[in-house]
Amino acid sequence: METIIWKIKRFNELSTAELYSLLQLRSLVFVVEQNCVYQDIDGKDEKALHLLGEFQGKIVAYARLFNKADYFENASIGRVIVHLDYRDKKFGHDLMKNAIEGIEKYFGESKITISAQLYLKKFYETNGFIQTSEMYLEDDIPHIEMKRN
Repeated sequence: METIIWKIKRFNELSTAELYSLLQLRSLVFVVEQNCVYQDIDGKDEKALHLLGEFQGKIVAYARLFNKADYFENASIGRVIVHLDYRDKKFGHDLMKNAIEGIEKYFGESKITISAQLYLKKFYETNGFIQTSEMYLEDDIPHIEMKRN
């Protein structure tokens, strides 16, 4: 079985190469693949914990973890991403499992709020989230708020 190595780092613990790789991955998926012009470098990376998924020496999965009140009232997970070339390996569920565990371990929180792209609703539901808002547009992409616990 192919395995992915998970790491959680604070912003100032990221190497230059890791920071470059995760920003490149975010740009590849959120800007290029989704054809969405938006400000990815939003000033929130310094507050976040960064969950990196490395496969064969390359960052192929990533998420930002926030403590309560840093983004939403509850703790939150954002910039959830798996590189297109690796989605067939089902790393997304491992990513969410590690993100939830990271929030519990580092922040002592179990209530989590996310702003989810609407088309991923079922994916997040299988990871314990429920829809808590009507659809809204964020950067011209349909989103919904979802909560866990």
